[in-house]
Amino acid sequence: MKYDVLIIGGGHAGLEASHAAATMGCSTALITMDKHALGRMSCNPAIGGTAKGHLVREVDALGGIMGKLADMTGIQFRMLNKSKGPAVWSPRCQSDRKLYSEAAFALLTSTPNLELIEDCVIEILTENNVIKGVRISSGNEIYCSKLVLSTGTFLNALMHTGLISTQGGRFGELPSIGVTESLHKLGFISSRLKTGTPPRLKKNTINWDILEIQPGDQPPLPFSHFTDMSRFPFLEQVSCHITYTNKEVHTILEKGFKDSPLFTGIIKGTGPRYCPSIEDKIVRFADKEKHQLFLEPEGLDSDLIYVNGFSTSLPADIQIEALHKIKGLGNCELARPGYAIEYDFFPPQQVDLTLETKLIEGLYFAGQINGTSGYEEAAAQGIIAGINAAAKIKSLPELVLKRSEAYIGVLIDDLVIKSTDEPYRMFTSRAEHRLLLRQDNADRRLFHYGNRYGLISSDALKKVSQDETLINESINLFNNLKLHAKKVNLFLENKGLAEIDSTETISKLCKRPELSIKEVISLLDKEINPLVDILLHNEKALEQVEIELKYEGYIKRQYEMVKRMEKYESAKIPLTLNYANIKALSTEGREKLNKVKPRSIGQASRISGVTPSDISILLVYLKN
Repeated sequence: MKYDVLIIGGGHAGLEASHAAATMGCSTALITMDKHALGRMSCNPAIGGTAKGHLVREVDALGGIMGKLADMTGIQFRMLNKSKGPAVWSPRCQSDRKLYSEAAFALLTSTPNLELIEDCVIEILTENNVIKGVRISSGNEIYCSKLVLSTGTFLNALMHTGLISTQGGRFGELPSIGVTESLHKLGFISSRLKTGTPPRLKKNTINWDILEIQPGDQPPLPFSHFTDMSRFPFLEQVSCHITYTNKEVHTILEKGFKDSPLFTGIIKGTGPRYCPSIEDKIVRFADKEKHQLFLEPEGLDSDLIYVNGFSTSLPADIQIEALHKIKGLGNCELARPGYAIEYDFFPPQQVDLTLETKLIEGLYFAGQINGTSGYEEAAAQGIIAGINAAAKIKSLPELVLKRSEAYIGVLIDDLVIKSTDEPYRMFTSRAEHRLLLRQDNADRRLFHYGNRYGLISSDALKKVSQDETLINESINLFNNLKLHAKKVNLFLENKGLAEIDSTETISKLCKRPELSIKEVISLLDKEINPLVDILLHNEKALEQVEIELKYEGYIKRQYEMVKRMEKYESAKIPLTLNYANIKALSTEGREKLNKVKPRSIGQASRISGVTPSDISILLVYLKN
């Protein structure tokens, strides 16, 4: 049996890759050890968060499914960082873990051209450095034209709780054995990473009455651009709760350090810098007397509570002893102890910006196999790998998003150009142009790409194009439309704000942080322009206009920066270029350029060890 595209692994990267390839019309199969564990959340049952929410919105704007699944199964929705500027507003939702997997299964089984296969891959098959297929545990071979590896944390995975280590890629699930060894034979280099998960507590053993409540937003906002707002939210909404560790808790945890796999050297892999275990926190931040914890439900019908912020691999008896000293948890019962998981990954300088590997044609890596952490980073890579695998089958242009176009572009560019030796997590600070890459304008930025590959309908693209026209015409109108001081000053006086001396444009008034665009527009004569009435009936476009007017100067500067850099980004470098032939390059520059094989001068300039002198030499060489 042979497929156009074969995907290995049913996590968040695998879901997106398989859905994209199948929707693009390729015969597609997804191989997973348990088809009822599709999209299962190994750690927190939550989607989004700071910068991660941007990725989900972008995946959705390309035609992906994570945002839709999150909306269908979310039990609390919050927009983070609303007290800050719109560049860092980030949607997040707490999901029902069980329902998320069920929704993923239902969606994939109803996707045309897609077959689910329950089995385990033990070997990657190639011929003359071109992908051929895989061998599964039964010994049978499955053939394909393109293969996407999205194996998550399962490659030669070990789970650690104290000094007890067991094989497994997730609680109660076996590891994947054979794939790493198969890739080594093909010339790939692997390393080890570590991540962790907190203990789960029994819901009815927690004293909720004395804990701080963290409610969701009212009204909640969905992730997906396609969610029916008349039915949203689809599920009952619940609150999370907040508590804190203390000095006594830290003292108890320190007792377990002698039996900690993290501190005794049992764990060899590097852990996530930005999501450390609780034992790592009390060592690294010894001056802090407490750490915030979030108690988050795993589902509407679940008895399990996730202790966000208490990731640990300490012995189970130490975990429960420490938990009992935390406010609200004095009588809590442990449903499952926290554990660390150690797994193989393949440093991502071994893939191109399309996520196709440089060694084997037709083989793609997506997700934690590339050294990332998080469901959202995995989904972002999955949809790019799936699109590009199918695009090659269909003889379509490959999709490579620029850093100035999407957080997905930043993510993949960082991985390929800089690689990583620790779990990579997306942050808004990683994006140079983050005011352009807001979560609220993902559709304006990316719908046309989704439409190009048949993942976004022409009707949806047309609606966004109409909104784009409305936004631009409104901004132009407000840059020229003026209000007289007499009309404005009474309003400003009532709000205790500084008055104006003469006429002022709508756009300038909107730049005042104390004023909303609706308040300013309310000062206009009702019949002044029909465009204003249209805008007031389009909340989405109105929000875009307000953001672009308030931050006009900053946005303009970022566009100018993008334009300055464009000449370097558009200066293409042949992937076949042999840098060893360019003798004028520095030794380190030659070595790094040969290793990464950048697609453009812009990407070459971001490689550590490549100097400005190397870039000048390269420009002259390419010109000649």
